[in-house]
Amino acid sequence: MPSTVRRPLLSVALSVTALAGGAGIFALQGASIASGATGVTARSVLVKRLPGMTEAPSIPGRVCGNPGVLTGPNVRPRGAVRIPAGRDNPVRYERADTTYWFAPGLHTLGTSAFSQFIPAHGSTYIGGPGAVLSGQGMNEAAFTQQATDVTIEYLTIANFAPPGGQGAVNSDSAVHWTIRNNTIRSNLPGAGLMMGTGDVVSHNCLTANGEYGFDVYSSRDISSVTGGPTNITLSDNEISKNGTCNWETLSNFPIKVPSGCGRVGFSDCGCSGGGKFWRVDGATVVGNYVYDNYDVGIWADTNNTGFDISGNYIAKNWSQGLMYEVSYNAQIDDNTFLDNAWGSGPGNKGFPAGAIYVSESGGDSRVPGAYSGEFQIDGNAFINNWAGVVLWENANRFCGTAPGLNATDVCTLVDPSIANIHTCTEANLTRATPAGKPDYYDLCRWKTQNVSVSDNVFRFAAADVPACSAATSCGMNGLFSEYGSYPSWSPYTAYKIPQAITFDQGNRFSQNTYEGAWRFMAYTDGTVVPYSLWRTKYHQDLGSNTVRP
Repeated sequence: MPSTVRRPLLSVALSVTALAGGAGIFALQGASIASGATGVTARSVLVKRLPGMTEAPSIPGRVCGNPGVLTGPNVRPRGAVRIPAGRDNPVRYERADTTYWFAPGLHTLGTSAFSQFIPAHGSTYIGGPGAVLSGQGMNEAAFTQQATDVTIEYLTIANFAPPGGQGAVNSDSAVHWTIRNNTIRSNLPGAGLMMGTGDVVSHNCLTANGEYGFDVYSSRDISSVTGGPTNITLSDNEISKNGTCNWETLSNFPIKVPSGCGRVGFSDCGCSGGGKFWRVDGATVVGNYVYDNYDVGIWADTNNTGFDISGNYIAKNWSQGLMYEVSYNAQIDDNTFLDNAWGSGPGNKGFPAGAIYVSESGGDSRVPGAYSGEFQIDGNAFINNWAGVVLWENANRFCGTAPGLNATDVCTLVDPSIANIHTCTEANLTRATPAGKPDYYDLCRWKTQNVSVSDNVFRFAAADVPACSAATSCGMNGLFSEYGSYPSWSPYTAYKIPQAITFDQGNRFSQNTYEGAWRFMAYTDGTVVPYSLWRTKYHQDLGSNTVRP
């Protein structure tokens, strides 16, 4: 495999500003486009070297349009079966433990929606230079079904028609697939690819797909902890401009929806963007460049745990750069977040759209696996996002009601033998208290707890963020809930959850560096406080530094 070409696009001028006591921080003095220079590798991006860092944040690696990453062998590998350009007959190319080489040129399948490759165990599909596999806008998938240890590389896979919730590549979320060095683009209205247990997706250009660039969900070979796939690797990909079909039915959608999308979506469906993880037990998300997606950049949604999200460059996504929702246990470090949520942020004046949005998620040692009991957001750079890090817990969201989850088979992971959809019921939760035996009050909630936000740089200049004003929610970090009110029998009414998330659940901002006029939402939604009250009344950001413009 050729090495990744690392070429920074963003060159940020840095200077060290003296603070009281001799400490220093970086004054980020603007951005310009640079080319040709060699950038830093994914895990050396930034803030861990505070305050002596001299390198600018750099994009981990460019993939789209990069022949050094995407060009396959120009001759058929020894022992491989040649697939000539033209209309392929997939049945001829589905033998186990066989390598197939797509000759340069355009490849198409039949005219049926279900014309597709069904790989056999151990098969490998390699594209020659300029080999394009086209779905012609009619074939639902390129590679499907459940063979294991399949490899797909150096192909352009485009214009397939996967339905929503499916993908053009690995549409059945088969296990132990390696998908690398491909361009997977313009597949509508679904996703570019699906991932299952043990899959590795690396050095791909995932762009302009209708729902997601990638979608991770599987009901096969699943974790006993989460009920979903395990050991996912997503590394060194370029993930851009996905979510073109406007699944959220936004009135202010920023592009013209492609004709191949048809009639899809519904308001606030939470089903589009760069990519989404569902019920994943263990994921490594490293060195990806995630930008210009038409919703959230990266989204871990519902009972995920054990995520390493490191060294990514996440920029200019229409909504949040990273969401971690009703899930557990993660390490989020050494990432760059730039200009995220400029699209969704202005539309909600009372709720900040953060570069990172943590919703009913945190560290819990009762959920086993990687990072058990920990939720670290450390050593990241946040530059002119609509907002910074938002820690939120919906007082009205819990197993038994879970408004907005759109699922009836999902409950918390902390003790499924006791707390599950059959026991977290009105009968057991009405008047429940932490003194109860069993403690349904605790066990039936996803909680934002044990989250540490430390050693990050937060840089914000309101003049550089479109539509930002004092009347909006821009330039905020947050730690808050809302007044509990639903349903009437809920044990979490009134200010129980604001009190818990703010003071009782181990959530801490500390040792961060702020540049700009930051504000903070604390305790309840809509309560905006200055830095002084954030530190004294709410006990946050002790040991942090600030510098004003």
